[in-house]
Amino acid sequence: MTTQTLRLAIDIGGTFTDTVLVSGEETILASTKTLTTHQNPADGAMEGAARVMQQSGRTLDQVTGFIHGTTLATNALIERRGAVVATVTTEGFRDILEIAYERRYSQYDINLEKPDLLVPRERALTVRERMSAGGQVLIELEDSAIDALLADIDASGAEAIAICLMHAYANPAHERRLRDVLAEKRPDLTVSISSEVSPEAREFDRLCTTVANAYIQPLMQTYLARFVDRFEAEGVTCPILMMTAGGGMCTVRTAARFPIRLVESGPAGGAILAARIAARTGLDQVLSFDVGGTTAKMCLIDKARPQTSRQFEIARAARFIKGSGMPVRIPVIEMIEIGAGGGSIAGVDRLGRLTVGPKSAGSEPGPVAFMRGGTEPTVTDSDITLGYIVPDTFAEGHIKLDPEGSKQSLSRVIGSKLDLDAVGSADGVSRIVDESMASAGRMHAVESGKDLGPRTMIAFGGNGPLHASRVARSAGVSRIVIPPNPGVGSAVGFLFAPVSFEIVRSRYSLLDSMDMDEINALFDAMISEAKGVVAQGAGNAPTETHRTAFMRYNGQGHEIEITLSDRHLTADDIAPLTTAFEEEYRKQFSRPVPGMQIEILNWAVRVATSDCAVPPVPETPALATITATESRPITCDVDGALRQAAFVARADLHPGDRIQGPALIHEPQTTTLVSADFSAHVDAIGNLVLVQDQKGGA
Repeated sequence: MTTQTLRLAIDIGGTFTDTVLVSGEETILASTKTLTTHQNPADGAMEGAARVMQQSGRTLDQVTGFIHGTTLATNALIERRGAVVATVTTEGFRDILEIAYERRYSQYDINLEKPDLLVPRERALTVRERMSAGGQVLIELEDSAIDALLADIDASGAEAIAICLMHAYANPAHERRLRDVLAEKRPDLTVSISSEVSPEAREFDRLCTTVANAYIQPLMQTYLARFVDRFEAEGVTCPILMMTAGGGMCTVRTAARFPIRLVESGPAGGAILAARIAARTGLDQVLSFDVGGTTAKMCLIDKARPQTSRQFEIARAARFIKGSGMPVRIPVIEMIEIGAGGGSIAGVDRLGRLTVGPKSAGSEPGPVAFMRGGTEPTVTDSDITLGYIVPDTFAEGHIKLDPEGSKQSLSRVIGSKLDLDAVGSADGVSRIVDESMASAGRMHAVESGKDLGPRTMIAFGGNGPLHASRVARSAGVSRIVIPPNPGVGSAVGFLFAPVSFEIVRSRYSLLDSMDMDEINALFDAMISEAKGVVAQGAGNAPTETHRTAFMRYNGQGHEIEITLSDRHLTADDIAPLTTAFEEEYRKQFSRPVPGMQIEILNWAVRVATSDCAVPPVPETPALATITATESRPITCDVDGALRQAAFVARADLHPGDRIQGPALIHEPQTTTLVSADFSAHVDAIGNLVLVQDQKGGA
């Protein structure tokens, strides 16, 4: 007799903790949102787990799969709540962090603020040793050099060490020896080595990634151990897997070694969900739109695959300006994130301009309406004042709202300075935050060489469905899909992520003169290592292996990612690889460069459990417009007039039902605003599909 699987997913965000319980492949038994408990995030997670277990009549000891994602790593880096870190680099390279890219991210800004790279120069230590770019030992690492380094570390007061020696990606022997000596002689120190965290060429990026990993490692190790202990004490017996920034899952053990891979893990779950919906509904061009209580995240998805990257920046000193943050080289789903969520605080600056975000009220104290001590108006307070959030149905009734408090704060903070009433202030806040999200999406698309116009927006998160039609209109998107249980969309996405691990190694080679035996041996070693990590979380489940080469013309500074077949390379592959590179180069830069040699700097392997089959969506029944029996007054986002909006429970809608905006479609964790110039219908699997009317609304 086969036991039905029971899987639990928990996503801890900056404001809310989302919890989902699923039976089998896709049957959602229960879901809930609880306020994030920042002092001990496991408390809010346990509250959510207890709630879904009670709703479903199940117990934690029946759970067979558990996936967890958290913003704790991200927030620790942004809020500077990590360990005291010292760096160890090769003698003569003490100032890698100070020198950085040798350029200013804003050349003419006389008040330029440099990114905080976490380690001041007095904690930048060196050791005498040297490797060549080919991995040969040029200067041996002597015992006397290690003894001198230990004394420097003791004097620095460091709690964690980031070791990044020259060309350690080619030969990690010296880094490993230092790590082993520190483990023996200074066991209280946490040690990260670049040859494991980010074994790629480019010393500054490699050092920054290792520093970031070391900075959050003590915090994350403690957090993960407590989280696991807490749930095991309550009856959980299955392994807990962690969502990663690259859209896969890994074990808690791997996450504790490489916590930098957990940065942005929650938003990655949302992108996975959007990609699955795109695959099911046959959508080739999608914009994922995830708005929570703290931030808004957008991701471009083509042919059911999220856009990915090998690098991103943390905690930019100047938002949206490349180069103003700390670069990190890890596999990541590429998205743009801005401080525009339900908790984003609104105000008036000294020039008399209405501003929204990026500062957020979070869950503590939260929006004014939450009655938890918040005094500054937020986007949620504005949505309540405009009538888009109805207190009776908010957050399953677990959070009581004070609409009058929202109005008073808007009038006091904004209205009194701009000569507006509460509704006018709220309308201004709403329009500014929606345009901020739309412009961020447009900018992200332009930077990627893509257009938002033909895309379908897939909206989720606690505030995504509420703002989707307003943002879509401004961004030039005319079709929106809102999946079932959108309020906990990222947590639902966790359940569709594969157990995976990606490894990148730098091994320079000219394509024409490549040593095939050496590269094939490199791939064999990487695949074996990645499969070992995946097996810890997936057992003997079938896996797929994806190989990649990062290629460029000789002398260029950046590479293009080229997919390889999953087999050993031979001399016969040189011509097809040349063609594949030139074709991709043509797509990005209009034409290839004749007569140039092609070189390969990095090689990558991703091992992942096989994707689940995605069943197609049946044809939607013929649409029939329904008439709502209830309505609520709202301030129309199209013309600013007071209107009656249809008020409908999503649970009462069936495939083929169509409703004309303005309408509020409410469900336990969120509300969908159907603007006056949109209509909404339900497809065959329960997705809400919003389509903008060509005439522009009534």
